Amino acid sequence: MSDVSNKQEFPLKGDRGSKVVIELQDVRREFHVGSEVVKALRGVSFKIHEGEFVTIMGTSGSGKSTLLNQLGCLDTPTSGEYILDGVPVRKMRRSERAVLRNRKIGFIFQNYNLLAKTTAVENVELPLMYNKTYNARQRREAAVKALQAVGLGDRLDHKSNQMSGGQMQRVAIARALVNNPAVILADEATGNLDTRTSFEILVLFQELHRQGRTIIFVTHNPEIAQYSSRNIMLRDGKIREDKLNPNILDARDALAALPKTNDD
Repeated sequence: MSDVSNKQEFPLKGDRGSKVVIELQDVRREFHVGSEVVKALRGVSFKIHEGEFVTIMGTSGSGKSTLLNQLGCLDTPTSGEYILDGVPVRKMRRSERAVLRNRKIGFIFQNYNLLAKTTAVENVELPLMYNKTYNARQRREAAVKALQAVGLGDRLDHKSNQMSGGQMQRVAIARALVNNPAVILADEATGNLDTRTSFEILVLFQELHRQGRTIIFVTHNPEIAQYSSRNIMLRDGKIREDKLNPNILDARDALAALPKTNDD
C-alpha cells in the first residue's frame, strides 16, 4: 500500500467530548499454561468515543488477539472492567454476552466468514435471525438496504463462489452494519485483499467514519493507521502509544493514484 494520498477533506469524527462507547479499566488477562502464568494483557486502559476510527496495532505476541477477544465480548478479563456502550461486561454470563455482542458489535473478519452456499442477502440477514424484533420481511429489507449501502445492490442473490474477495468483504461489512451496532470491530479486514481492493475497502471504512460510525480496526499493518483518526499501539500486553492522527490520509486519493492494471 502507498502513502501517496493527501489529507482528507472531510471533518474528523469522534471528538473527546462525545459519548464513550468503549471503556477499558485496567484490564488484565492471564492464562495458566501448565505451571506457568501467561500475562497476555497487563493493565490496559482506554476509552473510545462515538464516531472514532481507531486502529489497534501490535506484532505477534503483543496481546492484540487477546484484546480483540475482550472487545468482542468473546472473553472476559481476569481483573479490571470492560464497559461496552454503558454495559459492564466482566461479570456477565456467556449467554448475556452473546446477546450483547449480537446487538452492539458488528464483526468483520479477514476471512469474511460467509456461509458458502447462501446468497449475499441471506448472509447479511444472519445477525437479525437472533433479533426477535425483526420478522422475515423486515430482515430482508434491512439486508438489502445494507448491501446497497456498500455498493452491492446488484449482487443480492449471488453466492460466495460467485463473488470476488472484495465483494465478499463488502458483504461482510454489510452484515456488520445490518444491526446498526454501537461499534464495528474489524480484524485484519484487508489482510487477504490485493492493494487496489484494500484501498477500495478503506474508502468504504472512511465513508462509514464520515457517517459517524465507531470503528475499531485491528491490524499489524502500520500503513492502515494513516487512514484512521487514532492509533493505539500494543506491545507485551501494554499500551505503548495512543495518539490522534492530525493528518488523516484520504484512501480515495491513494486509490486514484494506483497504476492501472490490464483488467481496468
